[in-house]
Amino acid sequence: MEEGTNQEEKKDSSKFIHIKRYQLLLLILLLVIVTAGITAIALTFKGESEESIVQRTNSDKPEFDKLFSTYETLTEQYYKEVDKDKLINGAINGMLDSLEDPYSDYMNEEEAKSFHENISSSFEGIGAEIQEQEGKIVIVSPIKGSPAEKAGLQPKDIILSVNGKSLQGMSSTEAVLLIRGKKGSKVELEILRGDSAEPIKVQLTRDTIPLETVYAEMLKDGIAKVQITSFSENTARELRTALNDMASKEMKGLILDVRGNPGGLLDQAEQIASMFVPRGEVIFQVEDRNGEKAVFKSKGNGELDVPVVVLVDKGSASASEILAAAVKESAGIKLIGEKTFGKGTVQSAKDFNDKSNFKFTTAKWLTPDGNWIHKKGIKPDVEVALPQYAQLAFISPDKELKESDSSAEVKTAEEMLEVLGFSPGKVDGFFDSETKKAVQAFQTSKKLETTGVVKGKTTLQLMEGLRDKILNNDTQLKKAQELLGKEIAK
Repeated sequence: MEEGTNQEEKKDSSKFIHIKRYQLLLLILLLVIVTAGITAIALTFKGESEESIVQRTNSDKPEFDKLFSTYETLTEQYYKEVDKDKLINGAINGMLDSLEDPYSDYMNEEEAKSFHENISSSFEGIGAEIQEQEGKIVIVSPIKGSPAEKAGLQPKDIILSVNGKSLQGMSSTEAVLLIRGKKGSKVELEILRGDSAEPIKVQLTRDTIPLETVYAEMLKDGIAKVQITSFSENTARELRTALNDMASKEMKGLILDVRGNPGGLLDQAEQIASMFVPRGEVIFQVEDRNGEKAVFKSKGNGELDVPVVVLVDKGSASASEILAAAVKESAGIKLIGEKTFGKGTVQSAKDFNDKSNFKFTTAKWLTPDGNWIHKKGIKPDVEVALPQYAQLAFISPDKELKESDSSAEVKTAEEMLEVLGFSPGKVDGFFDSETKKAVQAFQTSKKLETTGVVKGKTTLQLMEGLRDKILNNDTQLKKAQELLGKEIAK
């Protein structure tokens, strides 16, 4: 969603070193920023002495008495010296946590740097958008071509731990710092999927997550498919370039694919929606805390003169949903696939001088017809599920599965073998002689060592084969091609 930054006026903190209550002043200012807005505070307090600010705030904000008292007691009487910055940061973090809003969060300098990288530059990690939900870290969507996607991570997967460290109770920004790392380094995630009783450990090799967000290809019969993987600074420009390229190849119809797109910058969603929604028609609305609404309308001309459909799924979130709702309700474009994620709020971010920041929810966004899709998602016009095997869990390449073993991973391996045409016998989670023969046959077909054991390269080849099978039998894409074919034939 919308990501903005505001810089406070720099102050020379050296002159405050000997002021006993300087840290209290900072806490007051930060608290008031949240409740009253940074600009107003800067203008109001300019020119006042630090002591007078403390005095007026004490008298004007008696509700802060408990904070002052706690701070002073800890700094003066705690059994050992405390880190005053940590106390202040903890107070800010506690305020944001009390909102019980997974999209509002305080970020220290390192976390804030990671946050800005998501918006404007490439980064090194596994390539998965995550979110905190009820104390759990949940995957919104893996990024196209990322290690997360290649490992089979899916929307709604719960990350229980990173390298053995539990994520229970962590914010998403704290979890990101554990998950990210240098290209080529390895990270082990413990994943829980759906109703699975047993978590699965998977090891991923971090990589550079590319900046490119638009991928275009020409399918048969003049139908172009353009996938948008996220909404970053240059996505609208990339899309326009891709559409021009497809038009030069005599595009007769367009499939716009925002499946697995976790969202991003609001202005990019607005610009892209304007390419499909007629000028003057509503793209979305923003409703503030007082119920006042601002209406955002298309500034484009809905310039495409070919039929369009849009693919969505449970990984389509935030800005993707703004685009999907806009084209559905204001341009009559059909949505195909599965119900979307359901994120209907707008966030802003504010930076502090120490390069930390906080992001917080500022408003709801509503569809052109005034619907709030938060935690509900958008139901497609044509519901199409992917094949059942697309929901199979992954298997860690480090896990050894051999004859006489019995586990959930064995059952997953049997299901993969069966989908790929290598009958493992009864699919029951028991690695019997029939399963071993199927594994050996698979290994022979891939020119691997025929050990009859599922591990390492065999596991990776199994999962790669499954991904290829899903791509070759993309039921949602096939339905989109079918519907566009009928429109083109009219």
